[in-house]
Amino acid sequence: MRGMTHPTTTGTLRIQSFTLGPFATNCYIIFAEGDPECWIIDASFEPEPMIDFIRTNTLRPSRILLTHAHADHIAGLTEVKDAFPEARVAIHPDEVSWLSDPVANLSAAQGLSITPGPPDETLDDNQQLTFAGRTWRVIHVPGHSPGSVCFYSEADGVAISGDALFAGSIGRTDFPTSDHDTLITAIQRRLYTLPDNTAVLPGHGPPTTIEREKTSNPFVRAQ
Repeated sequence: MRGMTHPTTTGTLRIQSFTLGPFATNCYIIFAEGDPECWIIDASFEPEPMIDFIRTNTLRPSRILLTHAHADHIAGLTEVKDAFPEARVAIHPDEVSWLSDPVANLSAAQGLSITPGPPDETLDDNQQLTFAGRTWRVIHVPGHSPGSVCFYSEADGVAISGDALFAGSIGRTDFPTSDHDTLITAIQRRLYTLPDNTAVLPGHGPPTTIEREKTSNPFVRAQ
């Protein structure tokens, strides 16, 4: 299927990744064996492979969780929401307004006007979300954008990091609302304190681990 990559498997949990759109944005579907409920993490340009996967596997999205509101992570949100109107859109409070502001979400800079509209709920730092009997913690990791968050499951040893931390790199900090020092501090204090064997599924590029980045990331090492 176009845009779909190999799944991450931890016990009965499945995390299916999709690399979508002109910026090769990683979006994810989280689901569990024997349970139709699923979560969608980010919705980039050309989200049809995600929509098709959900329908083919008879899944039922309950939430669309956004790591942040840059255009390449929300461009397909309206289409996904139209396909699954019961799914609740959630984002950090600092970027609620960006869903209606093409300048803030950077789509205007691309000659576009991406405005999916307000979310159904907001995500607070350290908020705990329950899915398939597991607890996922919202970790605020600002710097790439003020409301960037990571979704972390201790039980599964996985963190979906958005554009904060990549394999061998970090999120861009040359945007108007970005701050390099803030991002470095957030990675060191919020992500590098996770267990070393935590799998990191980023917003772009291949997966990595906390241990690998702490020891070899050229932009930010462990304190």
